[in-house]
Amino acid sequence: MDSKSGREWLTPVRWLLRVTAALLVFGSVLSTTDLNQWWIRIWDFPRLQILVAMVLIAAALWKLDHAWRPWLPLALAGFAVWQFYRVFPYTPLATTEVSRVAPDETNATACFTALTLNVLQDNRQYARTADLIRGLDPDIVLLMETDQAWADAMAPTLANYPGRIDRPLDNTYGIMFASRLPMDNASIQDLAQKDTPSVLATLAVGGHRFRMIALHPRPPMPKQDTEERDAEIIMAAKQSQDLAMPVLAIGDFNDVAWSDTTRLFKDIGGFLDPRIGRGTYATFPSGMVWLGWPLDHLFATEEFLLADMRVGESVGSDHRPVIARLCLDPDAALGRNEKAKAPDAEDEEEAGEVMEEFEEDTAKDRIEGEEG
Repeated sequence: MDSKSGREWLTPVRWLLRVTAALLVFGSVLSTTDLNQWWIRIWDFPRLQILVAMVLIAAALWKLDHAWRPWLPLALAGFAVWQFYRVFPYTPLATTEVSRVAPDETNATACFTALTLNVLQDNRQYARTADLIRGLDPDIVLLMETDQAWADAMAPTLANYPGRIDRPLDNTYGIMFASRLPMDNASIQDLAQKDTPSVLATLAVGGHRFRMIALHPRPPMPKQDTEERDAEIIMAAKQSQDLAMPVLAIGDFNDVAWSDTTRLFKDIGGFLDPRIGRGTYATFPSGMVWLGWPLDHLFATEEFLLADMRVGESVGSDHRPVIARLCLDPDAALGRNEKAKAPDAEDEEEAGEVMEEFEEDTAKDRIEGEEG
């Protein structure tokens, strides 16, 4: 076999690398836009995986593809730098926003444990979730994708939680919330979309009251763009902005931590993210850690300190649980945490555009429904 025939395999490999590189660049460019189509916004999710792919493909093209060198490898390298910039806050290289509290540093009565889990409605391994709750014994529990079968199965485990508010649904957006902390002014509301409930409640710990907002908006997927999801997230941020008390926001946002919508949520609501400077805390999909995306979130205003936060083991769902222990100690926290970024005029304008697009989309759907 001569050297030429021995290297024939290089041609299809080069073209595969070129096409993949072009697709990654194209997707990265699309993700810089404000367009809400699901097939565009889905490019927000795998930024870490895209970053790794870009580095590897750029190196392979530099070595194997002299015809397209240096422009295509350099384009990949440039976009890889941009992708790294987007995920950088969720690496240990960044400065943390929420300070960690030492075990003996604050009053234990001001601390509480929170568990949030998207159970996956079709997951019928109820005992694994029940065992998780009993073993962890958290002070507050948020379960999402709970239908009536899940509500019935969890009832014995949650029976010793005096604060309960549930709405089982069979559309994968049912929700259950249980609290041992004193709870009042609690409600389940459809913020942006019918039968897509959120939980709002005022809780108390260590002599302080705080507002809890739990979300599970709908994800970007075929025939479902992101206007409603983004509007629900911004509505929750606006509620936090208008409150004169600490706020905790939790849930499966169906959005990644590094997206523009989540960044806007933080700015408008005055939130800090305890994951910044610590890691991605990826929760989905539970069975493929290498493909993990941080879809399940926990945000807090400046008055909270972090005792511990981790992603739990899989209990049969496609999400893994988020487990956090927080301490509501305003005097200590306000002096040690990063100051939350106040929303500027650009943030307010962007939030207004999100709500405008949502209202236009809602009006369009109503007209189409009437005509149908």
